[in-house]
Amino acid sequence: MNFDQTAWLFWIVLGLVLIVAEIFTLGFVLFWFGIGALLAALAGLFGFGLGVQFLVFATVSVGLTIMSRTIFSNYLFHRDDKRIKTAIDTLPGMVGTVSADSKGSLNEAAVKVYGSTWTAFPMDEETKLMQGDKVEVVEVRGSSIYVRKAIRELPGWRDAKD
Repeated sequence: MNFDQTAWLFWIVLGLVLIVAEIFTLGFVLFWFGIGALLAALAGLFGFGLGVQFLVFATVSVGLTIMSRTIFSNYLFHRDDKRIKTAIDTLPGMVGTVSADSKGSLNEAAVKVYGSTWTAFPMDEETKLMQGDKVEVVEVRGSSIYVRKAIRELPGWRDAKD
């Protein structure tokens, strides 16, 4: 018995080793090469020579890797504004309460937003923030927030005609 006739055993072992090795890596590449090796074993079982087996292995492995990268980048990892906002990204537009009056030349104050106290500055640099005032977060810069006084009523609600 020559190697061409038993090469399918090598491909099966290689395929299983690669698939198991994928568990310990983060790239999601070894899995596709494992699938390619298993399909090369199938080609060997059907009597194809070592050259065809290697061609099946290379074509399937590279093809699946390229397709998975395309699928992951196009459909799973969108880089647009439709992503779910978490943590600090949710602050702009939120309303908080001034917990310490403005002080200093920049009118620095403390504002509590959803249980967290932030160093806050008024957007126009001249507005004094007084304890108890309601303010809206406009922007986050570093570990500070920039706020403006919150509008207490809906704009134009008195102008509505029945």
